[in-house]
Amino acid sequence: MAGTLYISDLDGTLLTSGQNVSRESLEIINGLTDKGMMFSYATARSIITARKVTDGLKTKYPVIVNNGAFIIDSTTGERHVKNVFTHDEAEEIYALLSEHGISPLIYSMMGSEEKFSYVPEKLTRGMKDFLDTRKDDPRHRPSSGKDMLQGEMFYFSCIDDAGTMSKAYNELKEHFHCIYGLDIYSGDQWLEILPVKANKANAVLQLKEYLGADKLVVFGDGINDTEMFRAADECYAVENASPELKALADGVIGGNNDNSVAKFLLEKFSENDLQKIHKNL
Repeated sequence: MAGTLYISDLDGTLLTSGQNVSRESLEIINGLTDKGMMFSYATARSIITARKVTDGLKTKYPVIVNNGAFIIDSTTGERHVKNVFTHDEAEEIYALLSEHGISPLIYSMMGSEEKFSYVPEKLTRGMKDFLDTRKDDPRHRPSSGKDMLQGEMFYFSCIDDAGTMSKAYNELKEHFHCIYGLDIYSGDQWLEILPVKANKANAVLQLKEYLGADKLVVFGDGINDTEMFRAADECYAVENASPELKALADGVIGGNNDNSVAKFLLEKFSENDLQKIHKNL
């Protein structure tokens, strides 16, 4: 399948500040998808929360979740690609975080179920606030601390004091894929730790190859989109993006509350793309 693959980040890019895809964006993107446009998304969210905030969006192609830990069929839940820690790696990370007094959320696959484990007594305010947004989430797995390292672990999330976490970040970043920055909604400081191969750059290139696309165009707003921008043939930042990401972009489009990704796609998805698609049918 030749043609251009378009991939958008979700939060702060395709999603509005209300954490949804607007009706106008849904209509535009779904209409273009029906015409044969290859469109997907790459997000730090899990497939569970990504499905909720993209309700109504046609996702014919696999999506990238957990910052590149998985490429997954959003309908069936089949994981086409997965990047997980070895048990030794997870033990190393957990021990180092514990030395710094940081108690993380640890995401893992336990059989066919995804869970996030945490010690309730050690939750910071930011972690409590985050978990409050996921009260009915079936992934909750409170722990005493002794059984935190279970299953196929793929993601450590920490929400804590910046001074405390910066030390851990500096020690971990040389060996793992680490994302250190402020949450765009709460303003809390986050530290996220993933396997080295789990990043948006690897994932978008893997998806491009899987679909046989000959060009990759991406959209984003945050620091965790940096690697994806460098891997793409073309990259566009939304107006509300970080200055660092804008500096890498081939262009800056409107803000995330202005249907800017959808409007760009409507303008740029050309007859040439359609001709390539039909030629290869």
